[in-house]
Amino acid sequence: MTSNNIEEKIEQERQIARQACDISGANSKECAAAWDAVEELQAEASHQKEQKPKSSFESYCDNNPDAAECRVYDS
Repeated sequence: MTSNNIEEKIEQERQIARQACDISGANSKECAAAWDAVEELQAEASHQKEQKPKSSFESYCDNNPDAAECRVYDS
């Protein structure tokens, strides 16, 4: 999921959570479950932001794992 997609999904889940709370009440199980879904998406978005982007060399080795410069030797 890209950053833009996850932000859109978070906003959709927020709207669903607000509706669930309006219909079922703020202390209902449905309301709590809907907000849990929002929190899970927010945590995923945060996790994605923490991951550092791959270097050009790492990308090269991902695409060419048999290249001599990408070999990993056990010590």
